[in-house]
Amino acid sequence: MLAIALLALLCASASANAIQPRASSYNGEYGGGGGERFSHSGYQLEGPITAIRVRVNRYYIVGLQVRYGKVWSDYVGGTQGDLEEIFLHPGESVIQVSGKYKYYLRKLVFVTDKGRYLPFGKDTGTSFNAVPLYPNTVLRFISGRSGSLINAIGLHWDVYPSDCGSC
Repeated sequence: MLAIALLALLCASASANAIQPRASSYNGEYGGGGGERFSHSGYQLEGPITAIRVRVNRYYIVGLQVRYGKVWSDYVGGTQGDLEEIFLHPGESVIQVSGKYKYYLRKLVFVTDKGRYLPFGKDTGTSFNAVPLYPNTVLRFISGRSGSLINAIGLHWDVYPSDCGSC
């Protein structure tokens, strides 16, 4: 009897997976080991990524902030360096993130589905290139670790929100 119940549970699980294909994936963490953890997971409920602010100095990515829909996330990182800001076009999404790191994040390049390359930082260190695992998915939020600099970054991918008429 237990074997039949287990078999029924496995079959139900397999058919549920066939009905609901996976869409979310994760890349990272890229960077060094220090800093305090942060996550923008709750902000993705505000809508898609619509703008990115990155603070850079001569050597590192110092801080970052992302706008989800019309709401800016908490700023993470330090205060030294120049603040750069890029706005995405309506309906534009980030489909690839590359960069460089050595103990701290040194460079970030956001690539959009409209063919734009949005670079921040310096071109030195160990390279990484992050893309979603599943087709038709985009960057939905970031996580990582930070202190006076951005120590590491993680990239979370999923489908573009379907209920975002004003984004």
